[in-house]
Amino acid sequence: MDALLAFAAALLALRLAGLLARRWRVARRPELAAWAWSLAAYAVAAAAIAWGESAQWDARAFRVYYAAGALVTVPLLGAGSLLLAGVRRAGAVACVVAGIGVGVALAMPVHGSFAQHGIPPAQDHLGWVPRALAIAFNSIGTLAVLGVALRSLRRRPLGNSLIVLGVAAAALGSGLAGLGAGGAAIGIAAGVALLYAGFTVPSSRTVTKPQRLDERPAEAMSNRRKS
Repeated sequence: MDALLAFAAALLALRLAGLLARRWRVARRPELAAWAWSLAAYAVAAAAIAWGESAQWDARAFRVYYAAGALVTVPLLGAGSLLLAGVRRAGAVACVVAGIGVGVALAMPVHGSFAQHGIPPAQDHLGWVPRALAIAFNSIGTLAVLGVALRSLRRRPLGNSLIVLGVAAAALGSGLAGLGAGGAAIGIAAGVALLYAGFTVPSSRTVTKPQRLDERPAEAMSNRRKS
């Protein structure tokens, strides 16, 4: 059951990442590209959970899960938020951080034996360097998401609230050991759904401005006809 839940979460995250990529191709907004890659990383992390739960965890499945879920996803989310706020250098920094994360995951020594089920605890299989790097990457990315969300809360109250809830749902699912692999998969699924909704909800300004622009010509035409 845990493997099926993780596989379903991977499909959902991949589908939503594709929808964001389609929006990026049309609008060419850099934050959409960063968010699409972050949801794709969530999909890879969920797929690694399905791999480990179905074929028994080993160093390979753990490396993939740690690279995508612990080192790449949240920094990309933070980069998307910074790009939305106008910090253009965040895109280049995100590429560097993602490259470092993947490189560390490929090179890090993995020790110890793995249980048949359940996401392996990082402290049982990794040294302090990759764990400290994951804490730093996730802390900085989360601070960027929360900082931009609070700064633009009045302009996008619903969207920013959904983004914060999405980050919290994914972190809660993977952070509580008692939930197991199935709980982590459910957390990822709920997180990506909330994040996608938050990314695509229009701001209050984009909703009200077109209506005012459409109403003014109509009012002007009616006044001309009366005169």
